[in-house]
Amino acid sequence: MSRYWTEPPFKHDSASRTGVLLVNLGTPEAPTAAALRPYLKQFLSDPRVVEIPRLVWWPILNGIILNTRPAASAKKYASVWTDEGSPLKVHTQRQAKLLAGYLAKAGHDGLDIDYAMRYGAPSIPDVLEAMRTRGCTRILVLPLYPQYSASTSATVVDEVGRCLAHWRNQPEMRFVRNFHDHPGYIAALVRSVREHWTANGEPERLLLSFHGVPRRSLELGDPYHCECHKTGRLVAEELGIARERVLVTFQSRFGKAEWLKPYTQPTLESLAQQGIRRVDVMCPGFVSDCLETL
Repeated sequence: MSRYWTEPPFKHDSASRTGVLLVNLGTPEAPTAAALRPYLKQFLSDPRVVEIPRLVWWPILNGIILNTRPAASAKKYASVWTDEGSPLKVHTQRQAKLLAGYLAKAGHDGLDIDYAMRYGAPSIPDVLEAMRTRGCTRILVLPLYPQYSASTSATVVDEVGRCLAHWRNQPEMRFVRNFHDHPGYIAALVRSVREHWTANGEPERLLLSFHGVPRRSLELGDPYHCECHKTGRLVAEELGIARERVLVTFQSRFGKAEWLKPYTQPTLESLAQQGIRRVDVMCPGFVSDCLETL
């Protein structure tokens, strides 16, 4: 039996479409411990996410983390869950729909716009297969991570590659590596800040809180830290304010290893001790509100 899938007979006059696949991190199907366990297992089993030898990591993951963390995480997810479901999934669905509408108005109504999650559903293999059956022979994959990291953007590329490894007739593929300094992205951040300041006044500090990664990743050549700081610099420049008023910090540390610093919570505490009473916090690394931002 061949390891490659059987394809329909090729026809020269077959309709050809271009697809755009948005990929976000993922979310459990429900805010329950039962739903969190398989989601966390898939997420924390990714060697791009946890770079620890399997012989060391598997007993920790399966013996400790998956028996304790799902219940605690379920309570946090329940606090942000909406009637429509997971905020991250709801917003990603809307982004795909709005993008399709925007491109159609611009004259690109033949594009096939869809979304997938790296962990959970809808999965990358399932959505790619659906796009294949709809006639997509060219697919642009857009990981929804403005700043590139091996633990986010690269693992999307890995998963797409694993899926396509079984296809006999592969589509033409392109990937967006990052957009941390794209003028449209910076303009969107600045517009959001200015709208907030118009309604609420300017703070003493603007804190840009990015998701953290282990410091070791920086030492091994991951550009994430540098791209976060470039985003911060460009935001300050476009706002026209002193660079020292815009702080870049990192949140959501996991485990005991040192992660990128400064950490968000201690920075806020330090600002309070310095007598700074008005701080606005923004999370530019997340294109959809989720557990990390709400």
